[in-house]
Amino acid sequence: MSNKKYWQNFGDLTESERFKQDSQNEFQEELLPLEDLDGKGLLDATTPRRDFLKYLGFSTAAAAIAASCETPVRKSIPYLQKPDNVIPGVANYYASTYVNAGDAISVVVKQRDGRPIKIEGNELSSITKGGTNAQAQASVLDLYDPTRLRHPLQKSGADYKEVPSFDTFDKMIANAIAGLGGKTMVLLTSTINSPSTLQIISEFLAKYPGSRHVQYDAVSHSGMLLANEITYGKRAIPSYQLDKAKTIVSLGADFLGTWLSPVEFSKQYAANRKVTNKKPTLSRHIHFESMMSLTGSNADDRYTHKPSETGSVALALLAKLGGAVSAPALTNARLAKGIENTAAILNANKGASVVVCGSNDVNIQVIVNAINEAIGANGTTINWSSTL
Repeated sequence: MSNKKYWQNFGDLTESERFKQDSQNEFQEELLPLEDLDGKGLLDATTPRRDFLKYLGFSTAAAAIAASCETPVRKSIPYLQKPDNVIPGVANYYASTYVNAGDAISVVVKQRDGRPIKIEGNELSSITKGGTNAQAQASVLDLYDPTRLRHPLQKSGADYKEVPSFDTFDKMIANAIAGLGGKTMVLLTSTINSPSTLQIISEFLAKYPGSRHVQYDAVSHSGMLLANEITYGKRAIPSYQLDKAKTIVSLGADFLGTWLSPVEFSKQYAANRKVTNKKPTLSRHIHFESMMSLTGSNADDRYTHKPSETGSVALALLAKLGGAVSAPALTNARLAKGIENTAAILNANKGASVVVCGSNDVNIQVIVNAINEAIGANGTTINWSSTL
């Protein structure tokens, strides 16, 4: 049995005399002794008259307020000409797409009486194959958020004021652009994967020469983009095919939780993690990380290290695979042994292995690219014909 003691507050920690007295006194406030009124007359009761009237007034006021609170009446407006596909109480289903920070999921939206009420994965999708995540499931609540932004806002001094409508806001923006007189503009957005939206942005930039489109995300993968541009001359992120890998090595990439496309990776990962008569073996999953993650908790072998040692781990792994680099000295004997064993497993499964890395450091991603080259991942478990 554990002997650990957990403090509930500072008083518990310091064990002051005041805390000991208060902890022994369960009822610290002087409450109204209504028991004095039980079986006695009002004249013999020790309860102060003022306190009695105070409590009596509170109870009367509470009863009056409760009786006056009614459920607001919302009158429904019936259809004069009801659409053919709308039957009161019967749900309809529509295919849609959930996009968040570059993560796109094909979904099916359950709608009843014109209101979306549930989101599920689209089983017809060849990418996510009916999978969703917690963010996609909860996104339907945004439609019913009473604090959501309902109107555009315009900065007015130190505060913001509402613009009546989006049409009015569009006219304000158009007039402001017309008044720039050919000056350079910057269009700032999050990552956009939609071809239609990108086409509209291209037409916008063509209309205003000298303007730029800058994409910025709070969680960025720019390190991978720059590293791939340095290594392959292509600023893009390839498609990873984990279902074709016998060995998966992750250097801090939580690909089942938050990294790139976790819903897609979860389906691929699960394909080789179930033993069947046709597939009696499992894929091997080795994970190096500096903090606990969903992916790390599912690994066959998990090794921990300091956040500052991610580059050293990648460099040591490349050296063990025969790369023309010097292996750094690692003080953690278990970590060093794990890197040695991982290199042996990767060498034994060349062409059927993949190494992924969650670091946003360009230099570390360049090392990971060299590792994937050494184990023959490009063209097998890494597909460069389909990129982001």
